[in-house]
Amino acid sequence: MRRAMADAEVGDEQRGLDPTVNRLQDRVAELLGHEAALFLPSGTMCNQIGVRLHVTPGEGVILHRTSHPIVAEAGGAAAHAGAMVVPLDGDGGMFGPDDVGAALSRAGDRYAARSALVCIEQTTNMGGGRVWPLEQMQAVVATARAAGLRVHLDGARLLNASVASGVPARDYAAQFDTAWIDFSKGLGAPVGACLAASREVIEGEAWRLKQMMGGALRQAGVVAAAALYALDHNVERLAEDHANAKRLAEGLAELPGAAIDPAKVETNIVIFEVDDAAARAAELQDAGVDIGALDAWRIRAVTHLDVDRDGVERGLEAMRGILG
Repeated sequence: MRRAMADAEVGDEQRGLDPTVNRLQDRVAELLGHEAALFLPSGTMCNQIGVRLHVTPGEGVILHRTSHPIVAEAGGAAAHAGAMVVPLDGDGGMFGPDDVGAALSRAGDRYAARSALVCIEQTTNMGGGRVWPLEQMQAVVATARAAGLRVHLDGARLLNASVASGVPARDYAAQFDTAWIDFSKGLGAPVGACLAASREVIEGEAWRLKQMMGGALRQAGVVAAAALYALDHNVERLAEDHANAKRLAEGLAELPGAAIDPAKVETNIVIFEVDDAAARAAELQDAGVDIGALDAWRIRAVTHLDVDRDGVERGLEAMRGILG
């Protein structure tokens, strides 16, 4: 990947003259079933631009209460789009069409935020890396469409979902107005994400918002090359991360000091419960396990291309000493 970055052909990305960025954008658009794509520094910026594209100040965004725009984007939806978030509950970070229907503002209601957008996170993050079933996703999108809403796919781990389910990424993504994938998660690139949509949306407004939010770049081919390398070499190997996460979950389930259902570990995120997450995470850090507490009683572990099976086994050995 670093060799690809060093050898990348570059140009002025803002003027559309970086050939490596252009190749990446074309490839992601095709991968996700959209007309065009826009290279951005981060997935968070993809979400922020995605919300701003579809929402005017005071309108509502329906999404799961544990989704990234709520828990990890510093209130950006409110700051950048003036959006009112409408959080939903649901197992594993997912919800259904009936949940969306119940959250919709009533026609002609002068008091509630008018519903404008539904966001889905694939895979779910704080939901434990769960994969939205295609049929459930389609039902939610159909409900949103019937109510005149737009739909946005947070695809930070979309390729994890595709590898785990066997469903092509475009089957998930093409039904959305905007969708994106991240290159710096399990794909292993140092930075970057691509937002896909219609050509009119990308060229007419998304580019302007990218400039507004400070995301314009110059010789960005050096990092786009890493993303292209990741798409060529690091997608199918995501299955290894999933297998390692399952092994970790099964090992944790054997320990009296940890609570987890391995059957719910579908991709590369493992969330388990302990009696005191901050204390146990600190002890595990001291034992050489890079891990963090989510809240008072939950710890999250993530497998990726820098964590092999031996690393998982070493981590479990440390966990046995602390949680066993």
